[in-house]
Amino acid sequence: MFPWNLLPFDRNTQKKFLEMKPDEVENYVQQMMGKMLQPNMSGMLKPEEWLKGMQQQHAPDPVKPTTGLGAEMFETHDFVFLRIPLKEEAMLKQMKLFYTSNQVIIEHIPDISDKHTLVLPATVKRKGAAANYRDGVLELRLIKIVDMQFAEIDISQ
Repeated sequence: MFPWNLLPFDRNTQKKFLEMKPDEVENYVQQMMGKMLQPNMSGMLKPEEWLKGMQQQHAPDPVKPTTGLGAEMFETHDFVFLRIPLKEEAMLKQMKLFYTSNQVIIEHIPDISDKHTLVLPATVKRKGAAANYRDGVLELRLIKIVDMQFAEIDISQ
């Protein structure tokens, strides 16, 4: 058995702890931790502030503006989506869309002489893309390349 009577707290201290309210216990723990921590660590964030900062920093932002076109790009597990707002449906007839495994090229919008190149957040297949226009937004769906093939390079001396 553990010799509980040998703890550094006497009966009066134990009684004091039993009668403390939760706020008083928290203040006591904060004071003891403040005494134990090094002086240069006193500027650290409290756990609640740190957690709040982490949530704000890593909050998912699925749609990110990417160009002066007002285009938005995001990716899922299987696809990369690109949404381009168009003022007029007639722009569909004049625009040209091209893509490679890592970028999309948009020509002739908003003016005939314009050309926009967007870098994709992931590599995509060169076949199988789809484009749909609805409610003033042109949406491109590109299939991600899931199987990245790596080759090891031998280093000789």
